[in-house]
Amino acid sequence: MPYSAEISREAPSCFVFVIDQSGSMSDKFVSIGTPMSQAVADTVNRFLQQLVIMCAKADGVRDYYYISVIGYGAGGVRPAFTGGLANVELAPLSQIANNPARIEERTKKVSDGAGGLVQTTIKFPIWFDATAAGGTPMREAFSKANQIIERWLTEHPNCFPPVVIHITDGESTDGDPSAEMQHLQSQASSDGNIILFNVHTSARSTNPISFTASAAQLPDQYALMLYNGASVLPDFMRKTAMEVLGYELNEGAKAFVLNGDIDLVVTAIEIGTRPKLLR
Repeated sequence: MPYSAEISREAPSCFVFVIDQSGSMSDKFVSIGTPMSQAVADTVNRFLQQLVIMCAKADGVRDYYYISVIGYGAGGVRPAFTGGLANVELAPLSQIANNPARIEERTKKVSDGAGGLVQTTIKFPIWFDATAAGGTPMREAFSKANQIIERWLTEHPNCFPPVVIHITDGESTDGDPSAEMQHLQSQASSDGNIILFNVHTSARSTNPISFTASAAQLPDQYALMLYNGASVLPDFMRKTAMEVLGYELNEGAKAFVLNGDIDLVVTAIEIGTRPKLLR
């Protein structure tokens, strides 16, 4: 059975985030009034915090996962961690837990126990900063993701397959990335192929399409390119989307979002990273 390998300290898996940091990511999500770059950075930082908490045991944070965050924009393609992890392409979770760039105080609304909401202050660790400038070297970004995954699979040939989550709002400015996407999809451990999410986000989120099994409703060749580059959701992910998140997904549903708002970005990350039982 594919996608059945245990995830443990002896047999970890990894997540690779490929994040568009081009100038257009400074546009604000109409629904929340926050720049797309900031909302995506907050979402990835929150995911890292939650993963650290989940993997924290009495003996410390266990390295069930390694994480890469690759940004692409004005500075080309580069590791997007800041602070003590700057220039690190792939970090074990314990290293991430011990090296936030800083801790910010954020406000959050919580239940007051009487049906209302009150604001409280929380500590929010930052590993990945919002950036939005320059072009969209998407082809080079996928080339870098392929290099990271190739090295990982050489060292972990029997691992639970890595998940790559690509978040973008625009078209590639350095050529067609399709071949790099297809190569990434074709890479595999003994437990199954890499799972590639293509998550296209939009400030206005007009006519969003998510996790479809058909290309019939796609508006243009660019959308088709992202759709073809995305993996078919494995059964366990489709089950998560249906049973946990309430989606109705047909067999063959793709790890693909078009014109998504921040809620759809969060949903894609939730589907792609909801962990199996860890040992």
